[in-house]
Amino acid sequence: MTQQPATMTPLSKEMQDCVQACMTCHSVCEETMSSCLQMGGQAQMQIMRAVMDCAEMTRLCADMMMRRSPLSAEMCAMCARACDMCAEACMSMPDDAQMMRCAEACRRCAETCRTMSAATM
Repeated sequence: MTQQPATMTPLSKEMQDCVQACMTCHSVCEETMSSCLQMGGQAQMQIMRAVMDCAEMTRLCADMMMRRSPLSAEMCAMCARACDMCAEACMSMPDDAQMMRCAEACRRCAETCRTMSAATM
């Protein structure tokens, strides 16, 4: 019989905060994509690409942290970059409440991801 591995230690508070920020950002990005599609021609392709990249990156980053991937720190650094790019793209439409909500979620996620990318996971 093989021995069962010991249960994993819980995620640190900082990592939990980062996972939550990533999942919130992912959700807001998905909502923003839907909003952009409803706008039609008003939503620029550059914004859509940034939002799509950010949505995928944040989901993947959260997944990797939760499974304690040895690549988490590098993924957090890339995620922060994707979030920064998305926030900047969304800021190009300052009169749109959903875009501003997305930019704020992206800035928060980028901040927590930068912290995690500098930490030893």
